[in-house]
Amino acid sequence: MDRVEQTGKIKSIAIVGSTASGKSALALAAAKRFDGEILSVDSMQVYRTMDIGTAKPTAAEQAEVRHHLIDICDPKSPFSAADFAPQALACAKEVASRGKLPIFCGGTGLYLDSLMRGDAPSETAADENVRAELRAFAETNGVHALHARLAEVDAESAEQIHENNVKRVIRALEVYLVSGKPKSAWDRESRLVPKAIEPTVIGLAYHDRELLYARIDARVDAMLAAGLLEETKRLDADGVFAANGTAAAAIGYKELLPAIRGEISPEEAAETLKRATRRYAKRQMTWFSAKDYVLPLWCDTASGEMRPFDDIFAELCRMVGERGI
Repeated sequence: MDRVEQTGKIKSIAIVGSTASGKSALALAAAKRFDGEILSVDSMQVYRTMDIGTAKPTAAEQAEVRHHLIDICDPKSPFSAADFAPQALACAKEVASRGKLPIFCGGTGLYLDSLMRGDAPSETAADENVRAELRAFAETNGVHALHARLAEVDAESAEQIHENNVKRVIRALEVYLVSGKPKSAWDRESRLVPKAIEPTVIGLAYHDRELLYARIDARVDAMLAAGLLEETKRLDADGVFAANGTAAAAIGYKELLPAIRGEISPEEAAETLKRATRRYAKRQMTWFSAKDYVLPLWCDTASGEMRPFDDIFAELCRMVGERGI
């Protein structure tokens, strides 16, 4: 089946939403129905050995349908949306070249945005050594001095980025120092280039958040039963959290570290993890509901009753079919 439009744009879909909303099961069913392969859009599943806490697809699920963008990075190495965008685009092209439908699945909105913007050219300008030098400069000289450096080489980006947003200031400087071209110039050029991929994005939504929160609590219990505490201990002992701040801040691990260190009980850590996950899910729902490119797919009725999986999947198939995929 041809997975590329006459314009050259890759046909694809994305199933997004909050944690525990049911994305993975729907993506797996969609991949079987539409002869597709799944591309993870998850900022933590990229890391090898971080398995239970990131809710990676099981070995059986990965045997059923081919998955991509999972286990592609050492857990001690940083990975960001800047790294994700070009890799995801290249992966989607490769999947489509074999006649398969790329199906993006995940809940990291920033990663999906980086792909939807079509700004991969500037995002390829990355160098961890440059990034480290800029972080050290900020720590020594302060955020105002860092922002002033950006203003000297890219006034437009400096105008748009507040000096307290150190991560974005560093990123804009990194793009300039690595590529020799201001990030603002890259961004203007990217808007003129036709996007190679623009998925039909389907966002799982809930009228009654208590239904979602119950699913989250059940997932946390299942993760703990599967050995999440032991996985956290291993990663901590291996120095992962000390080496990678992104991993250390990941929900699913940072809540358990106090229990590992004897500061709180495992039961208290479990409750903390459930609360943190519910708050994260709320932020995810807010993010996706604000995006005009996301088509909502309700997982419950207006009266707050969970819809059967077959009904949800049938609606997804209808939405995909209406868009000629």
